[in-house]
Amino acid sequence: MAESRKERARHWQYDELPGVDLLRARYIRKTFVRHTHEHFVIAAIADGVEVFHHGGGDVYAGAGSLALVNPDTPHTGRAGVPEGWRYGAVYPSPDVVAAIAAETTTLRGAPGFVTPVLDDPYTVQLVHQVLRATDEGNALAADTLLRVAVTRLLRLNGGTLPRREVRTAGARIAARARAALEERMAGPPTLEQLAAELGTSPFALLRAFRDTYGMPPHTWLTDARVRRARRLLDAGTAPSEAAVAVGFTDQPHLNRHFGRIVGVPPGAYQRERKNVQDARHGRPVPSGAWQWNGQQRSRTYGTTAGDHRTASRTAPSSGTPSGSGSPSDSPGSPSA
Repeated sequence: MAESRKERARHWQYDELPGVDLLRARYIRKTFVRHTHEHFVIAAIADGVEVFHHGGGDVYAGAGSLALVNPDTPHTGRAGVPEGWRYGAVYPSPDVVAAIAAETTTLRGAPGFVTPVLDDPYTVQLVHQVLRATDEGNALAADTLLRVAVTRLLRLNGGTLPRREVRTAGARIAARARAALEERMAGPPTLEQLAAELGTSPFALLRAFRDTYGMPPHTWLTDARVRRARRLLDAGTAPSEAAVAVGFTDQPHLNRHFGRIVGVPPGAYQRERKNVQDARHGRPVPSGAWQWNGQQRSRTYGTTAGDHRTASRTAPSSGTPSGSGSPSDSPGSPSA
């Protein structure tokens, strides 16, 4: 019983699914601050309830449903019940989703999700099977199941994302402010200094930036710093060096914000990326199976006590899922 109350998470990549991040987690007290992702979020809730602020209000995703967030869309995350929530997630890039949509749907333009929550236990199982297939090193199953899941979601809840066009004077000022913050990330100006450089007032800039990007400049900057830190960590930069390079005061400062946005500590995040690099160079690495049995060592890292490794729960099999829905809704059978 005590084990079920522990928070744990694993954020990784699988070499045979390029452009896709993967996550398994159980969170109880975890709170995600307002942030965005460069990739799509497809989170399959297995137990509990997640609440996240999206589009001006809170939405709830319970067991058997999916939390769906389009790229560059501000959102938060927290538990909706005392026992928290357990889920598996895939984060496909816009290019991956666009390629699948072009092949299997009639959507035109940039594809995306219409609503942030979809009750569909069938696709929830598909997502968990993608994760299980990567654990088992079954590239064919992982690739197939991912394509089936994304196609089904786009057919059930897909649409064309609106094009973000800079038309108003306020939007143009916000875009210039964002470019300035991106360029001077390690040593950003104050709001007053930035407004003066752009020929506007601090409150006018604050209002324009929030209206355009869904968050104030300082929140956007923290989010952007974590994004850049992720790229540096992926490239092999030490967390302490990445922290300073993106403008955090030190590694603990990076750790705090990284965990509140990505969900795992930067050291654990980088180790999983290193495993992918090792695999590319022919070095054997653990599969990272999500198990309790103690026979296979997991590479899942707890989020409440630093980077300590913990065991983890067995995911659904990568066979054909049961539940609602029909395989005829997908381009092929989800059997693996």
